Amino acid sequence: MSTINRDAGDAALTRLPDLRQILHGLPKADLHRHLEGSLRLATLAEIAHEHGVDLPARGIDALRPYVQITDDPPDFHRFLEKFRLLRQFYRTPEAVARVAYEAVADAAADHVKYLELRFNPAALARTQGFAFEEVADWVIEAVRRAGQDTGITVRLITTLVRHENLDIAERVAQLSIDRCGDGIVGIDLAGDEVNFDAKPFIPIFRDARDAGLGVTIHAGEAAGAENVRQAVVEMGANRIGHGVRSIENSEVIRLLRDRNIALEVCLTSNLQTGVMRNFSHHPLRDLYMLGVPVTLNTDDPSVSDTTLTDEYLVAMMAAGLRMGQLRALCANALRAAFVPEAERQALEAQIMAEWDEKAKLYWSG
Repeated sequence: MSTINRDAGDAALTRLPDLRQILHGLPKADLHRHLEGSLRLATLAEIAHEHGVDLPARGIDALRPYVQITDDPPDFHRFLEKFRLLRQFYRTPEAVARVAYEAVADAAADHVKYLELRFNPAALARTQGFAFEEVADWVIEAVRRAGQDTGITVRLITTLVRHENLDIAERVAQLSIDRCGDGIVGIDLAGDEVNFDAKPFIPIFRDARDAGLGVTIHAGEAAGAENVRQAVVEMGANRIGHGVRSIENSEVIRLLRDRNIALEVCLTSNLQTGVMRNFSHHPLRDLYMLGVPVTLNTDDPSVSDTTLTDEYLVAMMAAGLRMGQLRALCANALRAAFVPEAERQALEAQIMAEWDEKAKLYWSG
């Protein structure tokens, strides 16, 4: 790499052909990554062949449009539709464990040093009628092995879905509470926030928080800032999944800032779901400048065909962030991690020291 004078600033850095390589080498933290959206296409093909899954197309390239955003027009419900086929691949305990292990391994290969991987036990169990609790234990064990093998620190978040009945939600919440401290550190609400109100889930999430779980709620993505306010004030959310439409309401911005509620921003999926028309209109930089603790994440890396390195690159090249601001976003993620404070501080110190050391090497050439 050519020697760069630090005073030349990020403008010079962004002209380098190897910017992506630089960003790839930096240690990163991802708080918002769905297991069900992290399946390798090659693994899908192998599971389909082994278990006779009826596919709409043969071959990875032909299968891609059914499980990945390709030429699809931006649309929230079209994005969610990709998961209809993806849910057909959890045919055996081994398949569930393999998908979980590979999701962690892929994050580690992207130099993600801290990962919170969220999964829906009900979705993984449904195809074969597995017990939710068994599925959770398979994922916990696979993630534990992957973390040991790759050196990444991984914690799990269980996901409840807005359109499912409360009996399922209560069962998933209880298994999460029972496994609090055994890999599961948080609970999430996802799904269609336009057509399904979160209000029926409020008691479940308050109980989960009282039991020691972190709470993150998908809100302010397809619907407006009022959903973010509800998630924080009524559901006790520690963090908000996406939350980009908070920018529409100054009172909600003040609420997030005053309560130090981190937003789990996912640039590429926001574009693909139609939340934002293009990256230059994305409010990530504005939210950052307003003092909201924003973080940068992948959401569904396989569905979106992205990595956290790609998200960093988009943040710089299209959303207008500088390298120092990316560092701040990584630090925000570590400060918002659902881990005990002493462990969290150690993680932040270790990962940010590595960031600074890597950045020093890049600047010095």
